[in-house]
Amino acid sequence: MKKSTKIKTWAFFMRLGNRCGCHQIEERSFKIKGWQFPVCARCTGILTGQIIGIIIYLCHKTIPIYIDIVFLTIMFLDWYIQYKKIKESTNLRRFITGNLAGIAQISILIKIIMLIVRIII
Repeated sequence: MKKSTKIKTWAFFMRLGNRCGCHQIEERSFKIKGWQFPVCARCTGILTGQIIGIIIYLCHKTIPIYIDIVFLTIMFLDWYIQYKKIKESTNLRRFITGNLAGIAQISILIKIIMLIVRIII
């Protein structure tokens, strides 16, 4: 692939990541061969967590709501500790806590959808 095509493709995904609401701070993003991911480490974790959450659902497994809340709280605490400048988070920690939050988001979304379906039917 030509370098100009790679740059255009990368720029497209960077714009897409920005439109999805990611801050795209370079130091908080993973890189492959010098190319920055279009979303930060936490957003990357959230997206992969959402995929994992869908796979969990397709495997007919459910996560209790209290675990969903714990997962979301863990990510919030990681963000809050960094926000208050108590301790800087790392990209690996951002990715892991984002992953947990993504799993919880899908789990909660499925619970809400199933509740609405039960109400309607």
